[in-house]
Amino acid sequence: MTAVGEGPALQPEPAPERRRGGALVVAGALIAVLAGTALFLSGWTLGRQAAQQPGTPVSEQALWQPFWDTYTAITERYAGGPVDRQAVVQGAIKGMIAALNDPFSMYLTPEEFKASLQGISGQFSGIGTTVGTVDASGANASCAPLSATCRLAVESTIPGSPAEEAGLQPGDVITAINGATVSGLTTDQATQKIRGPKDTTVTLSIARDSVRPFSVSIVRADILQPEVSTRTLADGAVGYIKLASFSDQASVDFAAAVASDVRAGEKALVIDLRGDPGGFVTDARAIASQFLASGTVFWERDAAGDLTEVTAEPGGAATDPSIKVVVLVDGGTASASEIVSAALHDRGRATLVGTKTYGKGTVQQWTQLGGDNGGFRLTIARWLTPDKVWVNGVGITPDIVVSAAASKPGQDPVLDRALATLGFGGSGQ
Repeated sequence: MTAVGEGPALQPEPAPERRRGGALVVAGALIAVLAGTALFLSGWTLGRQAAQQPGTPVSEQALWQPFWDTYTAITERYAGGPVDRQAVVQGAIKGMIAALNDPFSMYLTPEEFKASLQGISGQFSGIGTTVGTVDASGANASCAPLSATCRLAVESTIPGSPAEEAGLQPGDVITAINGATVSGLTTDQATQKIRGPKDTTVTLSIARDSVRPFSVSIVRADILQPEVSTRTLADGAVGYIKLASFSDQASVDFAAAVASDVRAGEKALVIDLRGDPGGFVTDARAIASQFLASGTVFWERDAAGDLTEVTAEPGGAATDPSIKVVVLVDGGTASASEIVSAALHDRGRATLVGTKTYGKGTVQQWTQLGGDNGGFRLTIARWLTPDKVWVNGVGITPDIVVSAAASKPGQDPVLDRALATLGFGGSGQ
């Protein structure tokens, strides 16, 4: 199955279309684990299995000769025991992709490939947390493998999940899983160890600021992540919509929520993208189009350097500029979430409030290999903001910087500031 990923092998497509040339395009950001299921939201595409090209191209025979010499030596002369040829081939594929030194491109075993796709539906078995990587200071970082300077940290927990009930908090660093250190693992490998069947237990060793390191045992469960949640603020004057991730269903539900708020006469909207690791690129376009009647949503630069403009779809419910929009962002806002944030910001359609976003500006393609060899995820494009800025590794600095780090339970200074920006005080229900 050829994958394109949270983001496309992106070409603009007609509004009703979701597929292109047999490939499903997705966009995402941050490497995330939802309830222990790897959800690679930095842009990705799913599609059919790629056609195989037999043999080595004549023009590259000299380049590949050392590879074939090594493979032949292993299969014909290795005396240490039986040779698992499939394992050797899989190891070669893994090594080729690892040589790119790209934390978002990697080989996946058949089990890993299958498990990774489960998170796209928002339903999976695990503990219910989104994780990412941070550096030694605790700042978000795109890195691999895990080490003292590339640490696995909790980004958010799903309400009502085992992770939330166990007391995990954003910023918690996971140092070991079931007693084994995570050092040397990729984020994918670590998340494979965290996830697991319902009613099984995983023990995490946690490092938390100002607290002695501790361990917590969590019983896994079937998780259904609510992607869109809504409420009304400021005595019915402001509509609030929180988007947890990007998928086809999420974009449909989001559009319905925006339309409902507009029909109710609400002239101010707060869109909460905090902790949202991203999702399908096509759905980032659809969600941004709820506020943009036309024009650029983002640009995509492919491997050949060609730049493609992705424009807004017609028919958005809140394109009227009299409807004020504030978008809440933080370090967990990544990929497709950053596409939307940057689009509304650069186009002058929304004010961004919160802290700097993650900084994931690439798109991955997922390709399933034949012969039960799993598959791989490969960076196949960069996305740029409408102003043609590449946010990768940099993130987006909001118009109004407000941190919720020192807030007490029940307080939300970021939302309070958003309401004040819209001309309302407090975060009342």
